[in-house]
Amino acid sequence: MLAIVLLSVVTTSFALLTLASSLNDAEAINVSGSLRMQSYRLAYDIQTQSPQLNEHLEHFEQSLFSPSMAALEHWTVPRSIQQHYDHLIVRWHDLYPLLQNGHEAQFLTDVARFVDRIDQFVYALQEFSIVKLQLLAIVGGVGLSLILLITLFIIHFTQRKIVNPLNQLVHASEQVQNGQFDLVLPVKSDNELGILTGAFSTMASELGKLYRNLEKQVDVKTRRLRQANDSLQVLYDCSQELKASRLSAQNFHAMLNTMNTIEGITATQLIIEEPSGANTELMAGEPTEAIWHYQDLEIDGKIQGRLGWQYTLPCPDHSLIENISRTLARGIYYNRAQKQAEQLLLMEERATIARELHDSLAQSLSYLKIQVTLLKRQVDDTAPATSIIRDIDEGLSGAYTQLRELLSTFRLTIKETHFGEALRAMLSPLEAQSSALITIDNQLSSLHLEAHHQVHLLQLIREAVLNAIKHASATAITVRCQQHDETVTISIQDDGLGFDPNDDKLNHYGLAIMTERASRLHGTLTINTAKGEGCTVTLHFTPQPQGYR
Repeated sequence: MLAIVLLSVVTTSFALLTLASSLNDAEAINVSGSLRMQSYRLAYDIQTQSPQLNEHLEHFEQSLFSPSMAALEHWTVPRSIQQHYDHLIVRWHDLYPLLQNGHEAQFLTDVARFVDRIDQFVYALQEFSIVKLQLLAIVGGVGLSLILLITLFIIHFTQRKIVNPLNQLVHASEQVQNGQFDLVLPVKSDNELGILTGAFSTMASELGKLYRNLEKQVDVKTRRLRQANDSLQVLYDCSQELKASRLSAQNFHAMLNTMNTIEGITATQLIIEEPSGANTELMAGEPTEAIWHYQDLEIDGKIQGRLGWQYTLPCPDHSLIENISRTLARGIYYNRAQKQAEQLLLMEERATIARELHDSLAQSLSYLKIQVTLLKRQVDDTAPATSIIRDIDEGLSGAYTQLRELLSTFRLTIKETHFGEALRAMLSPLEAQSSALITIDNQLSSLHLEAHHQVHLLQLIREAVLNAIKHASATAITVRCQQHDETVTISIQDDGLGFDPNDDKLNHYGLAIMTERASRLHGTLTINTAKGEGCTVTLHFTPQPQGYR
């Protein structure tokens, strides 16, 4: 830009100076031309003896020594023109005395050569003016050409060094706006745009790092929120299972299936431990050969069982598993508390029935026994009615004995929640009252049994063991409780005397009670016995959820 300004200033200054000097040249040419005309006029005045000769001489000298002619002595005027002008002055100084001395003829003779010299002078002035105009045109053309070239160079330079980098920066800014931070700007320059490009590239790179870091943080936060939401959903689904009015194995199995939805977990296992009897094991998922990890199910300082799981990457949230463990422990506790409450209600109901029977039927039987005893004392042993009275007495005694056993059964108290503990607690007094060895093999879990199931099973086993002790004189009694799939099998085997089940004379009151309890359980009771070969009582039934009885 500075070069253009300088060229413009120089060219313009030169043009102005040339024009200014050309103005004086034009005047000098005009004056020179008038000198030629005045020379001829002086010659004419001499020939005509004009009285205006002196006046015309004065005008001639004024023209010859006019300011425009004196300006030719300037350094910008070529030396040749100055010499022509000096020769004119010298020649005039030669001619002028001729007029003063009266040599007009000589003047007329020399004036022609003087006019020729004036013509040469005018021609020189014209050539000088033409040269200056040509020089002005050349200088103007060269200046204009240089300005044009410099302008084109500046346009090219601006396009290459400014416009293109600016367009690249604009395109790069659009890419950054669209989230593309990996930019390659091929602008290499030491000027401000180069510095700006480098700073922009660095800024874009830093923004890319920051953006990717923010994306990672957002992904982490989103993943954590999703995990937290999934965890809350799992806990909610598990807690919903606790709302069931009666917790069962299906509820716990549903909790395990819900736990399997946790990312990373492939299989789960619930082990409910019982002090006596088989532990309950529930499985969900697809177990592999991977290591099982276990968490104790503890509530109020008591271990209710264990929760096991297998997992692959990513590792599941341990705090979530702990919360599920607490939920499962609370569910097991509620399940046992429900059973215990139902058992207490059943026991209270049976105790109420036992009191009613004792206060009504037992009192009546006792009164009848007393009356029969008094009647026997009043009748002679030889009387015909003696055998009838004896049969009535035996019938009343049998009925009273059966009523007492029934009352004992109704008054049976079961405090333990676990079936195995309740079974041992029930059979321990019977073993102490008899010399028979009672063996208990319990592989039955309490989880699959409801309260009324346990009560009927315990009373059925008690009835069978009492029969083996009192009527079969057994020395070894084995009680087995097992479960295969959904079927529960209870067997009571003794090595007693046995009996003929087809003998109608035997008292089958106890067998009738056991058959009735089997029907209440929707099961099947079978009795395998023969005289001298002991007896085996077997019950098969499938636990079905229902209200307690």
